[in-house]
Amino acid sequence: MIDRVLWDDWHVVAESDWLRAGETLETTLLEVPLAIDRKGPDITAVRRDGAPLHQALRYGFVWVCLGTPAHDIVDIPEFSEPGRCIVTGGSFGVHVAGPRVIENFLDLGHLGYVHAGYLGAEPDTAVPPYEVRPLPEGGIIATGCKVYQPRSSPAASDGFVVDYVYKVLRPLTTCLYKANPVDPARDDVIYLFVQPVDEEHSRAHMLVLFLEESTDAAELRWFQQLIFLQDKPILENQRPKRLPIGPGMEMPILADKSSVAYRRWLLELGLRYGTIGVPDALPDPVLV
Repeated sequence: MIDRVLWDDWHVVAESDWLRAGETLETTLLEVPLAIDRKGPDITAVRRDGAPLHQALRYGFVWVCLGTPAHDIVDIPEFSEPGRCIVTGGSFGVHVAGPRVIENFLDLGHLGYVHAGYLGAEPDTAVPPYEVRPLPEGGIIATGCKVYQPRSSPAASDGFVVDYVYKVLRPLTTCLYKANPVDPARDDVIYLFVQPVDEEHSRAHMLVLFLEESTDAAELRWFQQLIFLQDKPILENQRPKRLPIGPGMEMPILADKSSVAYRRWLLELGLRYGTIGVPDALPDPVLV
């Protein structure tokens, strides 16, 4: 059974610009096999079982909704801003549940260890206090996040304390605003869209919207792929594969404030798919 909040949401399933003409990409979304074909400029996604689906091309991705869309595809206002280098950052299979991938993205505490020399460095691994609050339309926002980064992006020539703002917009969609090293008054932006293949397998898709100064598309794509490939083995070694969100299941530390808020929000949604520990007393939100 699949949670309706996921079934009726839009999910990225492929990078449209990287599909070759005549190529058929086989993928899976929420245990439903899909085939994505490109014929010239036209890209079509179909369910292998012949059932209808909703599809769209936006932001360099193929989007699919298996159910009835409860809302539009997430709005990305920075995509239309002038002066940005905008690239998709690759598609990575990960043997872990989708919510685990989102939570890792929110984790400030791992930056100095997993991404040492890039997004963090020892001994500057302490996470100063920051604020987390709900978003009016659902989801969470974390503000006041600060972390020292030796090389925060391909444009960085020196390390500096980078200001972060995280947003979780949908159960499997999150984004990060971080100060640009050339113009700290403006933010670079990274979106992460997690495609739930099944309850313990995911695909991570990234959209990177950085300021154009001192960077180019190839370098930016390489940088983001490097960072995610450092995360991949850490993610795949986590046990259990699904995210525990029930009361008393795993005890996050103070630095995991955003993780606590994310888990609470998923619990409020009653999200069962890719999680464990949701009380049976919650209303059943699943689609048979």
